[in-house]
This record gives sequence, structure tokens and C-alpha cells, in this order.
Amino acid sequence: MVCPFCSHPETKVIDSRESGDGKVIRRRRECLKCRKRFSTYEQLELLNFVVVKKDGRKEDYKREKLEMGFKKALEKRPVDDKKIDEMVDEIEYRLHQKGNCEISSKEIGGLVLEKLKTADDVAYLRFASVYKSFGSAESFKKEAEKLSQN
Repeated sequence: MVCPFCSHPETKVIDSRESGDGKVIRRRRECLKCRKRFSTYEQLELLNFVVVKKDGRKEDYKREKLEMGFKKALEKRPVDDKKIDEMVDEIEYRLHQKGNCEISSKEIGGLVLEKLKTADDVAYLRFASVYKSFGSAESFKKEAEKLSQN
């Protein structure tokens, strides 16, 4: 690991800790030259993961697209970036557990809806209106009523 302060190529690990859910490891490091300390994070990276779109097209999975979907739904809502990262991590972990190299965009959208339903009602309705292709205000109203009944 290269030191972010002096670019020295050698550092030592002082401490390692798992996050509460065990999916991320935080490492406290010290530069062997300038002696400054910094933290690094290690997490599972899903490789060779393909998303099958509604029209049958396939594209490589991109975490950034999932994050942007959450950020659009949660725009101007009281949910911080840390919570978004946690939700994305949880979805990636569930997808990884399936063991499939291909996953449908519909399944990913369903997982996003689950997370948004517990995080923020307004964000859930925003995302659901696109995901479920609401064609009218009546569709939106029915979904809002279902949400308020739970």
C-alpha cells in the first residue's frame, strides 16, 4: 500500500477490524517513512457479474449504477451516504450468495425496493413509480395506500 501523504511504497498494518456485519475489514496503517497513519478498507468485489436487462441485453454489473439509483430515489431525503453504501453492500452480498454469474435487472430492482421500503417511504414511491411503470396517478395512489397500510 502506498502512503497517501509521502507516496512511500511501504506501510505496516497496525490494527485490523471487521465491520459489524463482517463484510468489510478496516485496516489501520502506518507509513514506514513519514510515520503518518491512515485507514484502508477491504471488501468483497463481485467480478464477472452480468446484469440481464428487460429487453434481453446483457451488461457488466456496475456498483455506481446501483448507488445512483438509490441517490436519485433518496434525493433531498434524510438518508446519508453511509446508509446508501450499507444498502448497496447488503444487496451485493445477497446477489453474491446466489452464486449466479447473471442476474436480472428486475431482481436487482426488487431488492432495491425492499431496502427503500424500510429506509424511506417517499424514496420507495419514487423508485416504485419507475420500477413498476406507473401509468397513472391512480397506480401511484394505490401503491401509496398499500405502503401506508403496512
